[in-house]
Amino acid sequence: MDPLTLIKLRSLMQITEGDPNVTIGLIDGPIDLNHPAFESSKIKAVRESQMIECKTADSLACRHGTFVSGILCSKRGLSAPAICPGCTLLLRPIFLDKLKLYTKNNTNKYSNTKRGNQDNGLYLPAGSLEELSEAILETVDSGANIINLSLGLSNSSLTFHSKVQEAYDYARKKNVIIVAAAGNLGNIGGLSLIENEWVIPVASCDEFGKLNLFSNIGNSIGTRGLLSPGTNITSTYSGKALYTQMSGTSFAAPFVTGALALLWSIFSKASADQLVYSIRNRNSFKNNIRSIIPKLLNAEDAFYKLRNIHTNS
Repeated sequence: MDPLTLIKLRSLMQITEGDPNVTIGLIDGPIDLNHPAFESSKIKAVRESQMIECKTADSLACRHGTFVSGILCSKRGLSAPAICPGCTLLLRPIFLDKLKLYTKNNTNKYSNTKRGNQDNGLYLPAGSLEELSEAILETVDSGANIINLSLGLSNSSLTFHSKVQEAYDYARKKNVIIVAAAGNLGNIGGLSLIENEWVIPVASCDEFGKLNLFSNIGNSIGTRGLLSPGTNITSTYSGKALYTQMSGTSFAAPFVTGALALLWSIFSKASADQLVYSIRNRNSFKNNIRSIIPKLLNAEDAFYKLRNIHTNS
């Protein structure tokens, strides 16, 4: 099954291409703005100096940023999902060429390594918690409604960083929704990037809705997060090839972000809290494996929840 059908997003895409007043903040690598799929996209940057094409189109960071952007705002009718091309994309390039390559080890899990087949690896932008907290604050202040974090951290996954938590709390105060990739190490447990009640963590599934073994899971992900397509996703690519396929939670997250952007475009008077409530399908299971694996994103279900809220209000 194709990813848009799996998460029941096509019906929303038939209603709207997205409202330009809905702004998605993308904290990621830079974007290849010369790619033909972005010719009509509404793209701006936090600072004008950041509104430049990738210095090296075949850099890993540029490929990653371009790929995530294609899922969100490329022109419809091409090879990428192009969930909400009518929305505004607000760039905040970060981590530039600092990407980690994760390749399968002998236990069929992914680990960070300098060896292995790069074509079969998973890439994740990597940087510091200090850089991330600053980028979130700047993106919020520049008018983002939703922020997509398809990235990793150079710090230990168990490191708690007060500045990042303060940035998340600031986003909530300003009614800005945070969507974050759960990570690609196949771990069970906590991760500093998603340890905040306001963050929607996104784990990755295959084309049948089954959890990918490389995707991190845990109580925070299972209770507050969502499962979204992240296997062999086709999207825009920088360099000679215009499109390619990649896998990872990095590419599962923008499906959730895009769904939220379309819902906010349709229900313009909805609050951030209502959007988060509608799209989360919280697990009620306790003390078993099902409580650490999130439920699959269902965009239609979120639509009907919001419609009921605003019909009865």
